[in-house]
Amino acid sequence: MSDTTPTDSMTDAFESQRERLHAVAYRMLGSHADAEDAVQDAWLRLSRQDAAAIDNLAGWLTTVVGRISLDILRSRRIRPEAPYDEGPPEVVVTLDDGPAPEDDAVLADSVGLALLVVLESLRPSERLAFVLHDLFAVPFDEIGKVLGRCTDATKMLASRARRKVQAADRPTRVGREEREVVQSFLAAARHGEFEELLRVLDPEVRLTVDAPAGVVVTLGATRVALGAQLAAGAADLGRAAVVNGLPGVVSWGEDGTLLSVLAFTVVDGRITDITALVDPAKLALVDLPGPA
Repeated sequence: MSDTTPTDSMTDAFESQRERLHAVAYRMLGSHADAEDAVQDAWLRLSRQDAAAIDNLAGWLTTVVGRISLDILRSRRIRPEAPYDEGPPEVVVTLDDGPAPEDDAVLADSVGLALLVVLESLRPSERLAFVLHDLFAVPFDEIGKVLGRCTDATKMLASRARRKVQAADRPTRVGREEREVVQSFLAAARHGEFEELLRVLDPEVRLTVDAPAGVVVTLGATRVALGAQLAAGAADLGRAAVVNGLPGVVSWGEDGTLLSVLAFTVVDGRITDITALVDPAKLALVDLPGPA
């Protein structure tokens, strides 16, 4: 007779999935601590189930971790906070002067960082659909059950998320169209052209400002347009740059002190995300020479 009990068998089955489940949760949440909490929550839910009644344990666990992660992401949208347990991701900045071939290796290092930044900018439902389907091959009908949406609507969410990710997956060059959209936004902010700001901003644009007092998140084109003076001021004092693979602007003070780093995500001719780093302590960690 086997010494293995049903509990032992369930534990072994779960542990065989733990690493993959952590990977799912981390790509959803951007935090190893939050990912581990999500995985542990999934284990508690499994322990209350009749494992013999679950036909596809791996699929069941992936769906549960996805649902838990979605709840955490939605909570963040209500109470925005920095998601990174190890601190904010490193900021890789290169002045956008048409990088020489030898610069490409340095810029390529920002691919993973750009993806993490873009994933953070996605709406929770978009992020879930993209991560589960494109990264972990979960069928759309299963993702739809988590989201409470039909299969076609879930496909559309994943497609929108995929476009945003692809827009950021070009770290060695910023496209002319992307740069022109950013410049149009900066010019409109500088001259107070509110309607033009709304034209170049996605209706659900997200502005994240990392300041000394903490991270402040603003959602929606109207609210972001009203607060666009920050970006305009940075443009007046700064230079175009590639920031974690995205079109950006870097500005310095008259004494050469780095004042701000802005990055923009552009999808289908509109800005869907703006991140602004203005915390002097974090700016001091950015590896970038002073203005020429």
